[in-house]
Formats: sequence, C-alpha cells, structure tokens
Amino acid sequence: MKRTLIAAGGFLLAAGLTTPALAGATSSDPAAEALAKDAKEVTEVLKFWTASNNAALRQATALTYDYKAGGAAMTGGYTADGKPGLVAPIGGEKKKVAKSHNVNFPKTIGKVFFVDAKGGLKWCSATSIQSQHRNLVATAGSCVYDEAGNGHVMDKWVFVPAFYQGKTPYGIFVGKTAYLHYDYANYEDGDRNYAFVTVYNGLNLGTGKTTQVNKAEFDKFVGEKYVDEKEITKAEYDAGVDKYGKDGPYKSKIVDPKTETVAKPAGVNSDETLKPYLAAEGKDGIKAVTFEVTEGAYTSAKKDYENNSQFASETVPISKEDYERLLKEKASGNFPGKLEEVKDGTNVIGWKKTTYWLLKWVKSSTKTVYYVEQYFIRDGGLVSTGRLGDAVGGQGFAYNQPVAKSPIRIFGYPYAEHPDGNKAYTGVTPKTCYGKTSAKNVTWAKYRIEENVALKCAMTPGADGGPWLLKYSNATRLGYINGVTGGFLDTDSNGRIDHSISAYFDGETNTVYRAAEKNWSGDILPGIKKP
Repeated sequence: MKRTLIAAGGFLLAAGLTTPALAGATSSDPAAEALAKDAKEVTEVLKFWTASNNAALRQATALTYDYKAGGAAMTGGYTADGKPGLVAPIGGEKKKVAKSHNVNFPKTIGKVFFVDAKGGLKWCSATSIQSQHRNLVATAGSCVYDEAGNGHVMDKWVFVPAFYQGKTPYGIFVGKTAYLHYDYANYEDGDRNYAFVTVYNGLNLGTGKTTQVNKAEFDKFVGEKYVDEKEITKAEYDAGVDKYGKDGPYKSKIVDPKTETVAKPAGVNSDETLKPYLAAEGKDGIKAVTFEVTEGAYTSAKKDYENNSQFASETVPISKEDYERLLKEKASGNFPGKLEEVKDGTNVIGWKKTTYWLLKWVKSSTKTVYYVEQYFIRDGGLVSTGRLGDAVGGQGFAYNQPVAKSPIRIFGYPYAEHPDGNKAYTGVTPKTCYGKTSAKNVTWAKYRIEENVALKCAMTPGADGGPWLLKYSNATRLGYINGVTGGFLDTDSNGRIDHSISAYFDGETNTVYRAAEKNWSGDILPGIKKP
C-alpha cells in the first residue's frame, strides 16, 4: 500500500487536481464529482450525443496522450493491504455454450463518451460492474478527469454498452457521480488510476410524436420544437405575402454571395407603395428583401432613413425554453435580435425577444429563394431502457488478489497507432488479451507510478479504462474486475506496445468501490422507481 502526498506533476490525463471533490474530505475518503445533476442536464447531454442520428457519437475519437514516453521499469513485488475479497457478478448468459477456443465478448463492455476541455469529442473503454442498484460503471480515472481542464471532470459523460458504428442497442447511460481515490483526485497518483461512476437509467431518443402546428400553437408549446423551411415558387410566395403580410410565414432570402444594393425608389413611403417591390419579380427592375439585423444596425438605420433601407421591429413574449435556446443561437451568431428577462423586482417572471428587420433594395435579377416556414412540435421522445445491470449485467469485483497466479482477461477498444506508426486497430470492435500478471510491479517516475501491475498485451490507447477480469467465464461472459487499463509499455523498445498496465486493486480500491456502489442515481422519467 502506498500513500502519495506530492502535489506536482501529473499522470497521463489527470494533472492539475488540487482540491478534494467532497467538502471536508480527508485522505481516507474517496473523492466524488458530480457529472449531470438533474433531469434537465441529462436530457441536454442525451440530445447532444443523439442529434442527427447519433452524429456526435460517430464523430468521437479515442482519447490519446503521450503514451510513447519511456522510463518505465519493473522491480520489487506487491504487498496486499488486507485479505483478498470478491464481490459476485450479476446477470450473465443462461444458455449453455459449447466449448470453443473463440472468446465470447461480454455485453457489459462498451465505451464512455465525453467532451474534453478543448471541446474534443472523445471516448475510452469501460464496463458495467455489479452494484446495489445496478447502476455502476468502472473505467480509468483518466477517462473522467481532464489534464487540460486543470482537473475538471469531462463534460457530457455517458456510457454506451455494446456501442458499434453509431448504434446504442441497450441505450445511453448518462453519468451522475464519479468516485475516485483521494490521491488520484488531489495528487495525480498514477497508482490510483481508476474510477467508479454511477449512471442514470438508460435512455434513448425515440421517435416521439411529431405534429405540425400553426405559429400560435408553436409559440405556446413548451418542449422540443423546430421550424422547417419549405421552398416554394415565386407565385406561392406572392400569394402568401398578399394573405399574411410581410411579417407572416412566407419568407425570401438572397442566395447570391455578393449582392449589389440600389437606391430606394422615390415615393415609397407606405405599405401600399412598398407592396409591389415585395413581389418576387419586383417593380421597375428593383425589389425589396427583408432580413434580420442587430439592434445596433436597426438603430443606425433609423437615424439615417435614406441609407437605402426601411425598418421594423417586433417584441413578443417567449417561453423560458425558447429564451435559453435563443441565447445559444445568439452566442453562435444565429440570432441577431435582443433577449430580455422580465423582472418583478429581483424575481424573473417572464422572457421576451425583440426582432429587428431592415429592408434591402436590390436589383430584380438578384437570385432569391422563396420559402414558407413550417412549425412542428414533438410530444415526448425519451424512451427508458432501464437499469444498466438489468440491461447487460455487471462484472464482479476483486481486490487484494495475488499476482502472477491466476490468468486475467483484458477487454478494450484499442485505436491508436504503435510508437513506430503501425496502425493495427480501428477502435470499432473490442479486442482481448489473456495471461498472468507480472510478478514485479511497474514503476514510472514520469507518471508517479510505483506499483502498477502489467500484463503482456499489444493493445494501444482507446483500450484505456477497459476491464481486467479474473476468473472470466466464456459461458456466462462474466468474471471479476481486478484492474482497468491505465497505460501502455514498450518494454523492449522496438516501437511496438507489448504490455498494458493497471493500478493494483487493493483494500483502498474497495473503499472507493463501496462508496460508489451503494448510491441510487434517481429517477429521470416517470415510472422509473427506486428498486
């Protein structure tokens, strides 16, 4: 057993953590860090990863780091800090399986996805592990904390068991709380590179019920909704403007990359004189096109009416959801208008938006598209897939086990190239290694490692966080987690990874696991009750 109390440097991806995550925590307490704290955050995380047919999940790449650095050595031996212990797995296959040399991969393994401090979409390997409420994931600590983020947890953290090419067969499990060893969360101790994360019940975005509504119904609806644009002909546009006016759902926009503006025609000083120029073909070779602008551009136009523009503005009440959505659109430059909170003293009692329009005068030959806005609301859409352990089972847990005795099977999704540039893996499908752990412990000063355990294996980064399973059964596809991949070694310096390493799971690991496995994640959808 080792206690590290040096607050400097860092191991792999866990540098910069300087304070315990729990107020009043001591060096004997596990550290805990909140991920998604409530239903609103869970829904936002889920929508982020599932938008556009799981586009973000598909685009994510494996977490990598300076795994090619040298300096590791094997020396000494391990000393357990107590009696060996086992916690039985849950679930597993019930049908009999014929003896085979092929390995049956467990349903419990998958990938954890997250957003790092630089905004990168990343993933690591992980597995479901047995817990009181069947809601726990085991992975590497470096797949929870971000060195570049000064010790902050990864954002939008989720676990997807059996992930394959964008598919989420058992649902997406959003992380609630990550539990780590105090020394890892405060002193970057590489010998404590593991994490146990409680997750909410699995969720997927179902098809829901999508209904087209009118503008008034759309504005009143609080929930998921969107505006579509249906392209129409010039005649349909003219008829629509004639019926609903220039502020109705019938719109036009210039598609020329460079538009030549012209002077406002003389005598256009009322809606009646303006109307012919709003038609698709315009009048006298000139037409008017409405476009949204910022409050500043609108104010400037009002000061100088003869700057070839007319102007208009509209202030309307909106829902809190629309307010928050438009704030994001404004930050990304997609909404130029003004957003305000309506207050009664210091209390917010409502929200409103102001849209500003200018009228640009262009040649009638300017290429323009015409469209009508269509309004849709989506009632529901979230579908529960239940508790993680019920869906895929959970591996058992083992600690203070003797080394170099019983075989261990490692699982993971290797992705990165070897140090010599050879790219043997894609990260799409899981791989496995099998053998006995090293009798000597791994030391690596660069990453503050003094007693990691090693196993001969050629997997590369991407496999980080993958489980090391003791007594793995090919029939039940279950075993006992006795480690998680936390690093990689090239022991003969030939440019090829030949060993994976893991923290030695001892009594202190058991303390962290016990702190995590007893906690229920709470309800997200109605009807999901505490067991």
